[in-house]
Amino acid sequence: MPIEYSRIDSPISHTGKALNISEGGLLLYFPEQMDIGQYIRLKLFLSLGSELNTIEVLAEVVWMDIHLDKGWGDYRCGVNFIDVPPEDMIKLKNFLRSLSG
Repeated sequence: MPIEYSRIDSPISHTGKALNISEGGLLLYFPEQMDIGQYIRLKLFLSLGSELNTIEVLAEVVWMDIHLDKGWGDYRCGVNFIDVPPEDMIKLKNFLRSLSG
């Protein structure tokens, strides 16, 4: 799933990809290294049938490793959601329900 992200201290957005989504967090692949404990803003693009929903969350990096090699720029990390607006949590729960059904 494609995502956009920005560091909490920067207005510049970047793209990445997400796997293994849950109500509490994500497994992400970034083109750059992140610090554990760092807060990031995420924009997730969730497709539900023919409908595309976007949700925005504040997340904290809780672990980080190199998926391939530093030269490839493929960093894998786990994030926990810190702040998800209630309307976006409903969209996320509906998306997760559609995956399991």
